[in-house]
Amino acid sequence: MPRALPDPTTSIQKLDRCSDLSHRPRVLLGKMGLDGHDRGVKLIARMMRDSGIHVIYSGLWQTPRSLAISARDEDADCLSCSMMSNSHLVLVPRLVEQCGKVGRGDIVIDVGGIIPQEDVPKLIHAGVRRVFHTGTGLDEIVGAVRDAVCPYAPLTTGPPSASLARLISLAHAGRLPAGTPLRRSARVIGITGAPGAGKSTLVAAMAAESVRRSQRIAVVAFDPMSPITGGALLGDRLRVDFNAVDEAVFYRSLAIAGEDYSTLDSIIGLIGAAGFDTLLIETVGAGQNDVAIRRHVDRTAVVVVPGMGDSVQMDKAGILEIADIFVVNKADYAGEAQLVRELLDIADGRPIMETIATQGKGIVQLLDALLK
Repeated sequence: MPRALPDPTTSIQKLDRCSDLSHRPRVLLGKMGLDGHDRGVKLIARMMRDSGIHVIYSGLWQTPRSLAISARDEDADCLSCSMMSNSHLVLVPRLVEQCGKVGRGDIVIDVGGIIPQEDVPKLIHAGVRRVFHTGTGLDEIVGAVRDAVCPYAPLTTGPPSASLARLISLAHAGRLPAGTPLRRSARVIGITGAPGAGKSTLVAAMAAESVRRSQRIAVVAFDPMSPITGGALLGDRLRVDFNAVDEAVFYRSLAIAGEDYSTLDSIIGLIGAAGFDTLLIETVGAGQNDVAIRRHVDRTAVVVVPGMGDSVQMDKAGILEIADIFVVNKADYAGEAQLVRELLDIADGRPIMETIATQGKGIVQLLDALLK
């Protein structure tokens, strides 16, 4: 008789445990070293989200520098990393050092994983706040996150990217100081489409191509905020290989309720004033009536994939109407030719680009079309 599999996740009560704080805690989760397992960190991410925390997941195989850059640009209250490769005494001190080098040595750093008890004092001495072992309870984790939150104030020292990240936090909270310089970027491009269309992978591929061209580019990626807890799981940046692009791409993840882009124009102005002439804005997974982004951008690319619906769906009013460019992503999927034919019927001369973002195919042509 085969043994039944355990529940895939630990069941917890969805409850806003952070509503009394000055702002939603922002926690960057990352895996350093060669550890290729992420089930545990994803479980922690969901537990935090279901407690009202905004969780940025940066993915596997991060370096100390890539995590430090991510924590700075995301204006994280807490950087939490885990590892299982017995390299904590080397990588963690480097992480602390890199946070200082990128201008945010003040960010709280916590470490989790299989850490021998005798190594804990060494990590604390290196600058780590706390070391969490397996079996730590939810209340303790959430309590540690809460303790890391300090009220936002403009950063007066450090590199421009650190100041920009904090100003974006202030703007998104509706507390941008009066008189802060704003300038719209020369090219503000919205990338929208249904969930699962591959928008994040597409944006990551375009960002990488921009770096190859020695162009500076900024990305703002929106994800939905829980209507129950106010928490959010911000996972779009893990599609970008920051080990390769380093600081050439400024990437910021933000959570919104519905299509609330009320703070977006200020954020666009901050990024333009920081010297970024090209800004890509990735929307949350959009439905048929999600069209608000068009009021804030210069051009809108609507990403579609084979199998999204029949020709009747194409004729309905909504998101397809706002496209300046159609992007047929996952063009290697069955039904691609039919989708292109149906788009041709409604495109009225608007370009139709075909891409396979996971392979980098069509990215050069798409970027050229968006930036011309």
